[in-house]
Amino acid sequence: MSLYLLINLFTLAIPLALSFDKRVHFFTSWKYLIPSLLITMGFFIVWDAIFTGRGVWGFNERYHSNIILLGLPLEEILFFITVPYASIFTIYVIESYFPNFRLSTSQARILSLILMGILLTVAVIHIRRAYTAVNFIASATLIGLVLLLKPEILRRFFLSYLVILVPFGLVNGILTGSFIQEPVVWYNDHETLGIRLGTIPVEDIFYGMTLVLLTHFLMEIFRGRTPGNKKVPG
Repeated sequence: MSLYLLINLFTLAIPLALSFDKRVHFFTSWKYLIPSLLITMGFFIVWDAIFTGRGVWGFNERYHSNIILLGLPLEEILFFITVPYASIFTIYVIESYFPNFRLSTSQARILSLILMGILLTVAVIHIRRAYTAVNFIASATLIGLVLLLKPEILRRFFLSYLVILVPFGLVNGILTGSFIQEPVVWYNDHETLGIRLGTIPVEDIFYGMTLVLLTHFLMEIFRGRTPGNKKVPG
């Protein structure tokens, strides 16, 4: 079994096992989560395949299987299921056990506008760095869309994402070379800012944010179209 597959299984194991927790009842949200995951996964697979083909990043054959789909290791595709699942589960756990762990409406709006301004400014300045520019523009655009259509999501999301960054940092740290001889995923430094938190490119923080926020946003869109649902975690 490849290291990358083990990382995916480790990421999913505990959230999946606890999805039937009597207080969280996360399994009851699967009907909204599954289509959201599929849409998000489709978007990220296309992005991933293009960047892999252009050498923006790549994968160490030592750490993944020989099953390749669209130029991507099977484990990379599974990453777009396991990480959003674990992250959305974390958001729901926080909602259930810490219902007051959220920003005010004005704080969430101000933080959104500040983040959008910073991300777009950096993207324009470094427009020739593919990962930086595309990633930051995607993050800023998504934050703006959520702010316009489902602003209540951001009240909880920003604080919850700080919590998510702890396990995400551990998983991503291993993928980028922490604790092992070579990285599972390598990056072309000409396509990034060259700023790393340990072994993790700073761009990955916003890549992860986009991955999780898009899944969460789509879930609440689907939930809102179904009559008689309980209050959205926002």
